[in-house]
Amino acid sequence: MKAFLMYRSRDFDPTRPLPYGADDLTRDLHLTALFDAMGDGDDFVTDVAHQAILSSLTTVEEITYRQDVLADCVAHPSAVRELYALAVDAIRRERRGYLGDLQRPDTVLRHAVAVLDMFVGMFRRLRAIADQHAGQWRSAGLTAFFTMISRELDDTYLSALDDHLDGLRFRDGVVISGRLGPDGRGTDYALCPPANRTGRWRWLTSSEPESYTVHVPENDQRGLHARDELRDRGLKLVADALRQSNDHILAFFTMLRFELAFYVGCLNLHDRLRSQNLPICRPQPLPVEHNGVDCRALYDVRLALQGRGERVIGNDISARDTDLILITGANEGGKSTLLRAIGVAYLMMQCGMFVAGEALSAGVRTALFTHFKRAEDTTMNSGKLDEELCRMAGIADHLTAGALVLFNESFTATNEREGSQIHREIIHALRERRVAVVAVTHIYDLALDLYEHRTSAAVFLRAQRHDDGRRTFKVVPGEPLPASFGADLYRRIFDSVAR
Repeated sequence: MKAFLMYRSRDFDPTRPLPYGADDLTRDLHLTALFDAMGDGDDFVTDVAHQAILSSLTTVEEITYRQDVLADCVAHPSAVRELYALAVDAIRRERRGYLGDLQRPDTVLRHAVAVLDMFVGMFRRLRAIADQHAGQWRSAGLTAFFTMISRELDDTYLSALDDHLDGLRFRDGVVISGRLGPDGRGTDYALCPPANRTGRWRWLTSSEPESYTVHVPENDQRGLHARDELRDRGLKLVADALRQSNDHILAFFTMLRFELAFYVGCLNLHDRLRSQNLPICRPQPLPVEHNGVDCRALYDVRLALQGRGERVIGNDISARDTDLILITGANEGGKSTLLRAIGVAYLMMQCGMFVAGEALSAGVRTALFTHFKRAEDTTMNSGKLDEELCRMAGIADHLTAGALVLFNESFTATNEREGSQIHREIIHALRERRVAVVAVTHIYDLALDLYEHRTSAAVFLRAQRHDDGRRTFKVVPGEPLPASFGADLYRRIFDSVAR
């Protein structure tokens, strides 16, 4: 059995290596807060969220498949949480029943029978959930999953499992067949089905050759040892087969737990944001040929999760068919916050989640990278500009057409003229390779040059500022200005100190 809740025809792979730059994405976009909120105290869910969000889907079909499943989960959260708890319980019970070093076939068989008996109970619980919620699923993933459960775990199958388990306990002893080999030794040992009343009557009334019974005295150690060897030979094949069957069932519950953990994490985040009356939406993914992003009231999830009681500001962006978005303006005006919100929105969309905002549509990106300003290297292993260029070289080695790079105040470790030239050439090279760019910069020379030589495929945004220096934390369309208005911050800080 396969769950197929995250992909239409394959399992989620929790061991898949994360893409290049995943650590930078986590650091620059403050994703740890997002992972923790999804986990809500469950480390397993947190780890799955980390793996799933950073392993972006790259086709519209994959994204919408997962979006549909998530919509079902949001509509019926109690059923999904119950199913997740069942998978966790099945795995915990299997581990709790582990007997350590299983060597003897009879020990292996007893353990395997006990585990299978537990799994049959879990199958009945799973079937009960399927029956209780039959007909309420709309997504292809959950509809197929519960149809499979109802079909394969029907009453006939479960009753047959009970009968097999009863027989495998061998309450009336073990029946083993064999024959003499050419050298007079026993060979071709095989475990026979347990005798039943019909079998005994057939034996009593048949014309088969007469059989003989040999009783081994209790003090005949060699005889007892030979008997046990015969018994172990007969039990080994069935014990191994039963253990493999249990491994397959455990693998099913393990994968079910992995895939449901992602949706449970989404439910946790959904409840958290809704409790703060913050908007969330189902984004519209577009084919990779579409550049740019169009959104309404997009906000930074991390700020919302901090829960300081302050109103979270959302931003509207109209930048369809755009391969360059340049954000300039006043210091502490919300530029970097918007950049992070854009990056997180792409990641959430491309793992099949909802997005923090009222609406969003964007082209699917083949990869996402961040190049944010870093603090000075305290180890002095390299200069700051050298470190920035090395990081950019690493990104360049992994770029593909259709990727997106987010820059935040990059290449400011040198003077403005050199920093402007370096950044300009990198942006031009990326656009020529059909790699989209969203950049925040304080380098006026760079911003002005790009603005004056702009094409229709470029959008320029500016952090809003009132005449009295107050920030609205809104980012709106606007040409670059030569000042970042750092004096506003000076006056605000030192005026408060003077008072």
